[in-house]
Amino acid sequence: MTDYRKLRVQEMNRLSVEAFRSSDKTPLIAILDNVRSQHNVGAVFRTADAFRLAGVWLCGICCTPPNDEIHKTALGAEETVDWRYFEDTRDAVRLLHEQGWKVYAVEQTTNSLTPDCFRPDGPTAVVFGHEVFGVQQEVIDLSDGTIEIPQFGTKHSLNVSVTAGIILYELSRQLRQ
Repeated sequence: MTDYRKLRVQEMNRLSVEAFRSSDKTPLIAILDNVRSQHNVGAVFRTADAFRLAGVWLCGICCTPPNDEIHKTALGAEETVDWRYFEDTRDAVRLLHEQGWKVYAVEQTTNSLTPDCFRPDGPTAVVFGHEVFGVQQEVIDLSDGTIEIPQFGTKHSLNVSVTAGIILYELSRQLRQ
């Protein structure tokens, strides 16, 4: 019979905070465009830590660390993952473009690509939007393209932290190959 015993934390070979900070990062940045829920922000930090992203950029009404509500969901990832704050998401996108990054909005648009058809080509940033209004059209207009997760039910969207988990997993997997 196959052994499916749960691993103990010591068996998982997790990095220390110091080792994480000095490690090579996946050339992928998550940009949060006016994400209002502190729990969603924390969940994205935790996902960014899991996939060793280059950073999380918080924009507009996003709350920033230190914050008890972010910490509840991030479980300390807000202390390991590099982050920046911008009042205007457009400024973050422009800066990344100046630094040679490609930026893609995660949004339902005409001509969007599904994650299985999208192929990141070098350093990539992805913009996740407000829980009700999504990514601002002005930010979409500055982006290099859009990525959309196909959905087949009655709802037209996923929670932003769920969306981030799916997209960041797939893009980080591709960028590490």
